[in-house]
Amino acid sequence: MGGGSADPRLAGQWVRIRGVLRAEAGDAAFRSWLKKLTLIERDDRCVRLGAPTKFMRDWVVTHYGERLGALWREEDPRVETVDVVIQLEVPAATPPRAAPAPAEERADEPSIAGVAIGAALDPRFTFENFVVGKPNELAFAAARRVAESPTAQYNPLFLYGSVGLGKTHLMHAIAWHIRAQTPQRKVVYLSAEQFMFHFIRAIRYKNTMAFKDEVRSVDVLMIDDVQFINGKESTQEEFFHTFNALVDSNRQIVVSADKSPHDLEGMEERLRSRLGWGLVADIHATSFELRLSILQTKAEQHGIRVPEEVLKFLAQRITSNVRELEGALTRLIAEAVLIGRDITMELCQTKLRDLLKANERRVTIEEIQKKVAEHFNIRLSDMGSVRRSRAVARPRQVAMYLAKHLTTRSLPEIGRKFGGRDHTTVIHAVRKIEDLIRTDASLAEDVELLRRGFEQ
Repeated sequence: MGGGSADPRLAGQWVRIRGVLRAEAGDAAFRSWLKKLTLIERDDRCVRLGAPTKFMRDWVVTHYGERLGALWREEDPRVETVDVVIQLEVPAATPPRAAPAPAEERADEPSIAGVAIGAALDPRFTFENFVVGKPNELAFAAARRVAESPTAQYNPLFLYGSVGLGKTHLMHAIAWHIRAQTPQRKVVYLSAEQFMFHFIRAIRYKNTMAFKDEVRSVDVLMIDDVQFINGKESTQEEFFHTFNALVDSNRQIVVSADKSPHDLEGMEERLRSRLGWGLVADIHATSFELRLSILQTKAEQHGIRVPEEVLKFLAQRITSNVRELEGALTRLIAEAVLIGRDITMELCQTKLRDLLKANERRVTIEEIQKKVAEHFNIRLSDMGSVRRSRAVARPRQVAMYLAKHLTTRSLPEIGRKFGGRDHTTVIHAVRKIEDLIRTDASLAEDVELLRRGFEQ
C-alpha cells in the first residue's frame, strides 16, 4: 500500500494518533520530535512511519515506540507492529506531500468569504485534564453543567479571572465535550478579536448578512477575552444583537474576560447588563495546594518522576499563572527526556533561573508581621515580644511560617526578626503550622487568605 494520504481511513487514524501524541507529549516535544514523522504505508499487520534522520528515528523508537504501537492497535486491532524507518529523501517525480494536519490544526467550521469562522481547539484542554481546587471549583462545575445539558444553562455563562488561570481551558473543554457527546450540535469558539476580524471582513466584502446568519445559527457560541472589544462600538453593537438573537432562540452563550461584566470599562452599559444575566463565575488566583496538584498531574501525564521537593518549590515560587507554572515543569521534563538528566533542586534552580527571578517575591518579613498582626488583631510589637499566650504565639508562628515560604531569608535571619529567636524556634513554628493546616480548617483558611494577599 502506498503513502498514507491515499487511504482516507488510514489518514484519519494518523490524524487522531498525532492529536493524542501532541496532547500527551506537550507542544515543545511534539514539535521537536513527533511532528516530523510521516505516514509511509500500511501492510496487513505493520504500519511504517518515516523520520528524517537516524538520530530522530532512534529517539522516537526509544521513547515512543511502545506508545505508537498501542495507539495504532486502539485504532485497528489487526496492527501488530509500527516500524519507524529513515526517510532521507523522496524522489523528485513524487514530491513529498504534507502529512494530514491534526484535527486541532484544521478549520472544520463553516466559513464566510473563504475564511473559517471557528478557531482551533487545543486537544489538551479537556475536563479530564483540568485540575480542580477551591479557586476554580464553581467555574468548573458550571462549565460541566453547560457542556452536559442539551439546552441552554446559565445563559450566558460568564467566566472571569486573570491571565493563565484556566478560562480558555474550560471553554475548550466545553466544546470538546459537546462535540464528542452530541456532534450534531454546532459549536463555534472564537476569541473576541477573531469575532471582530470576521465582522470587519464581512463589512469590507459586503457580506454582513452571511456573517449574521452564520453566528446566529450556532447552538453554542463561545467568545474568549471579550474585554478586547472594549471601545469598539460597531463590534459591540453586532455582538449585542447576536447575543439577543441566540438567547431568544435558547442557544447557549459562553463568554470569558479578565474582569466581571460590571468592571469592563469601555463596554456599553446595555451589553454589560446582558453579560451579567446568567451565571458569573470567578476563577480566583491559584492556591499553593492547587498549584502543587497541577504540577503532580502534569508529571504523571508525562510519566516522569519529579521529586516532591522540586514540585513544592515550583508551587511556592511561581505564582503568577498556571501557564508559567506548567511551562517551568515542561522545561525540566525536556532536560530529563532529551538530555537524560535527573530532575533535582540544583537542576531546577539552574535551568529556571530566569523564570524564578521574574517571579521572585519581594515580600519583606516586616510586611508579613504587620499584616498578620492586623489579621489576628494583636500588636505589631508582639511579633518580637516574649509573651507566650496562645493568642499571641499562634499568630507569631503563622508569621514565621509565611516568612519561611514567601521570602528568601534564611532561618537564622527570620529568627532575628522575631525578637532574636533561634532558628530552631522558627523550624518548630513552621512544622506546627504545617500540622495545624491539615487539622484546623479555620486556621488553614486564615493562612491561605494571608498567603493569597501577598501573592497577588
